[in-house]
Amino acid sequence: MAKGGCHCGAIRYSVAGEPKHSSVCHCESCRRTIGSFVTAWLGYPTEALTVEQGEPRSYSSSPGVERQFCGDCGTSLFYFNEPAMPGVVDILTATLDDPTAFPPALHVQMADALPWEATLDGLPKFDRFPG
Repeated sequence: MAKGGCHCGAIRYSVAGEPKHSSVCHCESCRRTIGSFVTAWLGYPTEALTVEQGEPRSYSSSPGVERQFCGDCGTSLFYFNEPAMPGVVDILTATLDDPTAFPPALHVQMADALPWEATLDGLPKFDRFPG
């Protein structure tokens, strides 16, 4: 069982079993709703998710798609797309207490990737923000 929650702690959840998929999404919809150029997701059967504390707010980002987030701090948490993935909830990997336990296995929606993403590995790297 894995546990996670939002930034402020108002929402806590658990998820049981093994994920159906683990991916990094590059689509424009995720980019705009999450605020990052890529988003890591874990897909589970919907019944594997238990919200243990708090009540996520919902936003319909496109037909048949529901995104859930914390109404207090704004942390994005869950993604439901019944037309494309019936019975599956995608959980934002970064909201897990231990996101290192679930490395992504593939990239999806590469057609929407920003052109400069391919150049990122060549940038200088620092352990902390350079001062």
